[in-house]
Amino acid sequence: MPEAGVVAQVRAFNRFYTRVIGVLEAGVLGTPYSLTEARVLFELAERDEIGVSELRQLLGIDAGYLSRILGRFASDGLVVREAARDDARRQIVRLTPQGRTAYGRIDDEQVRATEHLLEPLDEDGRRRLVGAMDRIRRALGDAPLPRTVVLRGPTPGELGWIIARHGAQSAPQEVVAARIVADFAFRADPREAAWMAEVDGEPVGCALCLADAGAGAATARLELLLVEPAVRGAGIGSRLVRECVRSARSAGFERLTAHAPAGSAAARILERAGFEADRQGWTRSW
Repeated sequence: MPEAGVVAQVRAFNRFYTRVIGVLEAGVLGTPYSLTEARVLFELAERDEIGVSELRQLLGIDAGYLSRILGRFASDGLVVREAARDDARRQIVRLTPQGRTAYGRIDDEQVRATEHLLEPLDEDGRRRLVGAMDRIRRALGDAPLPRTVVLRGPTPGELGWIIARHGAQSAPQEVVAARIVADFAFRADPREAAWMAEVDGEPVGCALCLADAGAGAATARLELLLVEPAVRGAGIGSRLVRECVRSARSAGFERLTAHAPAGSAAARILERAGFEADRQGWTRSW
Protein backbone atom coordinates (compact mmCIF):
# COMPACT_ATOMS: atom_id res chain seq x y z
CA MET A 1 0.00 0.00 0.00
CA PRO A 2 1.38 3.47 -0.90
CA GLU A 3 2.71 5.61 1.94
CA ALA A 4 0.34 8.24 3.33
CA GLY A 5 2.72 11.02 2.29
CA VAL A 6 2.74 9.86 -1.33
CA VAL A 7 -1.06 9.66 -1.38
CA ALA A 8 -1.29 13.19 0.03
CA GLN A 9 1.08 14.53 -2.63
CA VAL A 10 -0.91 12.93 -5.44
CA ARG A 11 -4.16 14.36 -4.06
CA ALA A 12 -2.55 17.80 -3.75
CA PHE A 13 -1.41 17.63 -7.38
CA ASN A 14 -4.91 16.59 -8.47
CA ARG A 15 -6.43 19.58 -6.66
CA PHE A 16 -3.87 21.91 -8.22
CA TYR A 17 -4.30 20.62 -11.76
CA THR A 18 -8.09 20.51 -11.72
CA ARG A 19 -8.02 24.17 -10.72
CA VAL A 20 -5.51 25.02 -13.46
CA ILE A 21 -7.59 23.44 -16.25
CA GLY A 22 -10.88 24.77 -14.97
CA VAL A 23 -12.56 21.51 -14.01
CA LEU A 24 -14.16 23.17 -10.98
CA GLU A 25 -16.04 25.71 -13.10
CA ALA A 26 -19.72 25.10 -13.91
CA GLY A 27 -18.97 24.82 -17.62
CA VAL A 28 -15.79 24.19 -19.61
CA LEU A 29 -14.21 27.55 -20.54
CA GLY A 30 -17.50 29.42 -20.22
CA THR A 31 -19.51 26.95 -22.31
CA PRO A 32 -22.74 25.34 -21.05
CA TYR A 33 -21.08 21.91 -21.07
CA SER A 34 -19.35 20.12 -18.21
CA LEU A 35 -15.93 18.52 -18.65
CA THR A 36 -17.53 15.10 -19.07
CA GLU A 37 -19.96 16.42 -21.68
CA ALA A 38 -17.10 18.11 -23.55
CA ARG A 39 -15.21 14.81 -23.53
CA VAL A 40 -18.25 13.01 -24.98
CA LEU A 41 -18.41 15.62 -27.74
CA PHE A 42 -14.70 15.12 -28.43
CA GLU A 43 -15.05 11.35 -28.82
CA LEU A 44 -18.05 11.77 -31.10
CA ALA A 45 -16.21 14.36 -33.20
CA GLU A 46 -13.31 11.93 -33.71
CA ARG A 47 -15.46 9.48 -35.70
CA ASP A 48 -18.49 9.44 -37.97
CA GLU A 49 -20.55 7.29 -35.60
CA ILE A 50 -20.08 4.94 -32.67
CA GLY A 51 -22.16 2.42 -30.75
CA VAL A 52 -23.46 3.76 -27.44
CA SER A 53 -22.08 0.74 -25.58
CA GLU A 54 -18.67 1.21 -27.22
CA LEU A 55 -18.72 4.89 -26.27
CA ARG A 56 -19.49 4.02 -22.66
CA GLN A 57 -16.59 1.55 -22.54
CA LEU A 58 -14.26 4.06 -24.15
CA LEU A 59 -15.12 6.72 -21.56
CA GLY A 60 -15.46 4.40 -18.59
CA ILE A 61 -18.58 6.11 -17.25
CA ASP A 62 -21.90 4.83 -15.93
CA ALA A 63 -24.43 3.78 -18.58
CA GLY A 64 -27.21 5.82 -16.97
CA TYR A 65 -25.01 8.93 -16.78
CA LEU A 66 -24.05 8.63 -20.44
CA SER A 67 -27.69 8.10 -21.40
CA ARG A 68 -28.67 11.35 -19.67
CA ILE A 69 -25.86 13.24 -21.43
CA LEU A 70 -26.85 11.90 -24.84
CA GLY A 71 -30.51 12.66 -24.06
CA ARG A 72 -29.63 16.28 -23.37
CA PHE A 73 -27.52 16.46 -26.52
CA ALA A 74 -30.40 15.01 -28.56
CA SER A 75 -32.80 17.60 -27.10
CA ASP A 76 -30.33 20.36 -28.04
CA GLY A 77 -30.01 18.99 -31.57
CA LEU A 78 -26.34 18.01 -31.15
CA VAL A 79 -26.63 14.25 -31.74
CA VAL A 80 -28.78 11.66 -33.43
CA ARG A 81 -29.36 8.24 -31.88
CA GLU A 82 -30.72 5.39 -33.96
CA ALA A 83 -30.63 1.61 -34.36
CA ALA A 84 -27.64 0.20 -36.22
CA ARG A 85 -28.40 -0.87 -39.79
CA ASP A 86 -26.90 -4.32 -39.30
CA ASP A 87 -28.31 -4.94 -35.80
CA ALA A 88 -31.46 -3.24 -34.58
CA ARG A 89 -30.57 -4.14 -30.99
CA ARG A 90 -27.45 -2.00 -31.17
CA GLN A 91 -27.84 1.76 -30.80
CA ILE A 92 -25.43 4.12 -32.51
CA VAL A 93 -24.92 7.84 -32.04
CA ARG A 94 -23.38 10.54 -34.20
CA LEU A 95 -22.97 14.30 -34.15
CA THR A 96 -25.25 16.51 -36.20
CA PRO A 97 -23.78 19.51 -38.08
CA GLN A 98 -24.97 21.61 -35.12
CA GLY A 99 -23.12 19.25 -32.77
CA ARG A 100 -19.91 19.56 -34.75
CA THR A 101 -20.20 23.34 -34.63
CA ALA A 102 -20.65 23.21 -30.86
CA TYR A 103 -17.63 20.97 -30.48
CA GLY A 104 -15.58 23.26 -32.75
CA ARG A 105 -16.24 26.21 -30.43
CA ILE A 106 -15.16 24.21 -27.38
CA ASP A 107 -12.06 22.96 -29.17
CA ASP A 108 -11.05 26.48 -30.23
CA GLU A 109 -11.45 27.73 -26.65
CA GLN A 110 -9.38 24.84 -25.28
CA VAL A 111 -6.57 25.55 -27.76
CA ARG A 112 -6.52 29.22 -26.73
CA ALA A 113 -6.58 28.32 -23.03
CA THR A 114 -3.70 25.87 -23.45
CA GLU A 115 -1.66 28.43 -25.39
CA HIS A 116 -2.27 30.92 -22.56
CA LEU A 117 -1.16 28.31 -20.01
CA LEU A 118 2.09 27.65 -21.89
CA GLU A 119 2.86 31.29 -22.72
CA PRO A 120 4.98 32.04 -19.59
CA LEU A 121 7.25 29.05 -20.29
CA ASP A 122 10.27 29.17 -22.58
CA GLU A 123 11.00 26.38 -25.08
CA ASP A 124 12.94 24.32 -22.55
CA GLY A 125 10.21 24.73 -19.93
CA ARG A 126 7.53 23.58 -22.37
CA ARG A 127 9.62 20.59 -23.39
CA ARG A 128 10.14 19.59 -19.76
CA LEU A 129 6.45 20.05 -18.97
CA VAL A 130 5.35 17.83 -21.84
CA GLY A 131 8.00 15.29 -20.90
CA ALA A 132 6.76 15.21 -17.30
CA MET A 133 3.18 14.74 -18.50
CA ASP A 134 4.26 11.87 -20.71
CA ARG A 135 6.08 10.22 -17.81
CA ILE A 136 2.93 10.44 -15.68
CA ARG A 137 0.90 8.82 -18.45
CA ARG A 138 3.43 6.04 -18.91
CA ALA A 139 3.66 5.43 -15.16
CA LEU A 140 -0.12 5.05 -14.97
CA GLY A 141 -0.25 2.84 -18.07
CA ASP A 142 -2.08 5.25 -20.36
CA ALA A 143 0.40 5.87 -23.16
CA PRO A 144 2.12 3.86 -25.88
CA LEU A 145 5.85 3.33 -25.81
CA PRO A 146 7.79 6.39 -27.01
CA ARG A 147 8.14 6.77 -30.77
CA THR A 148 11.36 8.81 -30.90
CA VAL A 149 14.54 7.96 -29.00
CA VAL A 150 17.67 10.12 -29.23
CA LEU A 151 21.11 8.72 -28.41
CA ARG A 152 23.72 11.33 -27.49
CA GLY A 153 26.62 12.04 -25.18
CA PRO A 154 25.94 13.16 -21.60
CA THR A 155 25.35 16.82 -20.87
CA PRO A 156 26.61 18.50 -17.66
CA GLY A 157 25.05 16.81 -14.64
CA GLU A 158 24.07 13.61 -16.41
CA LEU A 159 27.03 11.59 -15.17
CA GLY A 160 25.44 12.16 -11.79
CA TRP A 161 22.13 10.92 -13.23
CA ILE A 162 23.84 7.66 -14.23
CA ILE A 163 25.08 7.15 -10.67
CA ALA A 164 21.74 8.07 -9.12
CA ARG A 165 19.69 5.74 -11.32
CA HIS A 166 21.96 2.80 -10.56
CA GLY A 167 21.80 3.77 -6.90
CA ALA A 168 18.02 3.57 -7.06
CA GLN A 169 18.44 -0.18 -7.64
CA SER A 170 20.71 -0.76 -4.63
CA ALA A 171 23.33 1.01 -2.53
CA PRO A 172 26.16 -1.30 -3.67
CA GLN A 173 25.32 -0.58 -7.32
CA GLU A 174 25.53 3.14 -6.59
CA VAL A 175 29.04 2.71 -5.20
CA VAL A 176 30.14 0.68 -8.23
CA ALA A 177 28.56 3.19 -10.64
CA ALA A 178 30.23 6.12 -8.86
CA ARG A 179 33.65 4.48 -9.18
CA ILE A 180 33.19 3.63 -12.86
CA VAL A 181 31.88 7.09 -13.73
CA ALA A 182 34.65 8.82 -11.78
CA ASP A 183 37.33 6.76 -13.54
CA PHE A 184 35.77 7.56 -16.90
CA ALA A 185 35.59 11.29 -16.17
CA PHE A 186 39.15 11.62 -14.87
CA ARG A 187 40.82 9.44 -17.53
CA ALA A 188 39.30 11.39 -20.43
CA ASP A 189 40.48 8.62 -22.75
CA PRO A 190 39.45 9.67 -26.29
CA ARG A 191 38.70 6.04 -27.15
CA GLU A 192 36.03 5.82 -24.45
CA ALA A 193 32.47 7.09 -24.69
CA ALA A 194 29.29 7.43 -22.66
CA TRP A 195 25.87 7.33 -24.26
CA MET A 196 22.54 8.65 -23.02
CA ALA A 197 19.14 7.66 -24.36
CA GLU A 198 16.66 10.53 -24.35
CA VAL A 199 12.89 10.58 -24.76
CA ASP A 200 10.96 13.86 -24.76
CA GLY A 201 14.04 15.74 -23.61
CA GLU A 202 14.63 13.56 -20.55
CA PRO A 203 17.27 10.84 -20.01
CA VAL A 204 15.83 7.32 -19.88
CA GLY A 205 18.90 5.13 -20.34
CA CYS A 206 22.67 4.98 -20.49
CA ALA A 207 25.70 2.86 -21.34
CA LEU A 208 29.47 3.36 -21.21
CA CYS A 209 32.11 1.95 -23.56
CA LEU A 210 35.41 1.87 -21.66
CA ALA A 211 38.94 0.61 -22.25
CA ASP A 212 39.62 -2.58 -20.30
CA ALA A 213 43.23 -2.14 -19.21
CA GLY A 214 43.27 -5.46 -17.41
CA ALA A 215 42.40 -7.38 -20.58
CA GLY A 216 44.82 -5.68 -22.96
CA ALA A 217 44.79 -2.68 -25.24
CA ALA A 218 42.53 -4.36 -27.81
CA THR A 219 39.63 -4.95 -25.42
CA ALA A 220 36.84 -2.60 -24.43
CA ARG A 221 34.07 -3.28 -21.93
CA LEU A 222 30.44 -2.24 -21.85
CA GLU A 223 29.44 -0.86 -18.45
CA LEU A 224 26.40 0.57 -16.65
CA LEU A 225 23.80 -0.39 -19.26
CA LEU A 226 20.47 0.83 -17.92
CA VAL A 227 17.00 1.54 -19.30
CA GLU A 228 14.27 3.08 -17.15
CA PRO A 229 11.39 0.65 -16.44
CA ALA A 230 8.77 2.95 -17.96
CA VAL A 231 10.31 2.71 -21.44
CA ARG A 232 11.53 -0.88 -21.51
CA GLY A 233 10.40 -2.93 -24.46
CA ALA A 234 10.98 -0.13 -26.98
CA GLY A 235 14.39 -1.39 -28.13
CA ILE A 236 16.34 1.29 -26.28
CA GLY A 237 18.71 -1.17 -24.62
CA SER A 238 19.50 -2.78 -27.97
CA ARG A 239 20.24 0.60 -29.51
CA LEU A 240 22.59 1.53 -26.66
CA VAL A 241 24.47 -1.76 -27.05
CA ARG A 242 24.74 -1.35 -30.83
CA GLU A 243 26.07 2.18 -30.34
CA CYS A 244 28.71 0.90 -27.92
CA VAL A 245 29.75 -1.77 -30.43
CA ARG A 246 30.03 0.84 -33.16
CA SER A 247 32.01 3.16 -30.87
CA ALA A 248 34.42 0.39 -29.81
CA ARG A 249 35.11 -0.61 -33.41
CA SER A 250 35.64 3.01 -34.48
CA ALA A 251 38.07 3.52 -31.60
CA GLY A 252 40.24 0.61 -32.76
CA PHE A 253 39.28 -2.03 -30.21
CA GLU A 254 39.04 -5.63 -31.42
CA ARG A 255 36.48 -6.90 -28.96
CA LEU A 256 33.85 -5.69 -26.50
CA THR A 257 33.04 -7.51 -23.27
CA ALA A 258 30.08 -7.19 -20.92
CA HIS A 259 28.59 -8.82 -17.83
CA ALA A 260 24.96 -9.81 -17.41
CA PRO A 261 23.29 -12.64 -15.47
CA ALA A 262 22.22 -15.57 -17.64
CA GLY A 263 18.58 -15.32 -18.63
CA SER A 264 18.29 -11.63 -17.76
CA ALA A 265 16.90 -8.99 -20.09
CA ALA A 266 20.41 -7.57 -20.48
CA ALA A 267 21.73 -11.01 -21.46
CA ARG A 268 19.06 -11.35 -24.13
CA ILE A 269 19.96 -7.92 -25.52
CA LEU A 270 23.65 -8.88 -25.67
CA GLU A 271 22.88 -12.17 -27.38
CA ARG A 272 20.76 -10.43 -30.02
CA ALA A 273 23.63 -7.97 -30.59
CA GLY A 274 26.00 -10.81 -31.46
CA PHE A 275 27.71 -11.33 -28.10
CA GLU A 276 28.68 -14.86 -27.09
CA ALA A 277 28.67 -16.18 -23.54
CA ASP A 278 32.00 -17.30 -22.05
CA ARG A 279 33.49 -17.86 -18.61
CA GLN A 280 34.14 -14.15 -18.10
CA GLY A 281 30.67 -13.03 -19.21
CA TRP A 282 29.81 -11.94 -22.76
CA THR A 283 32.14 -11.07 -25.63
CA ARG A 284 31.75 -9.79 -29.16
CA SER A 285 34.79 -9.83 -31.42
CA TRP A 286 35.32 -8.56 -34.97
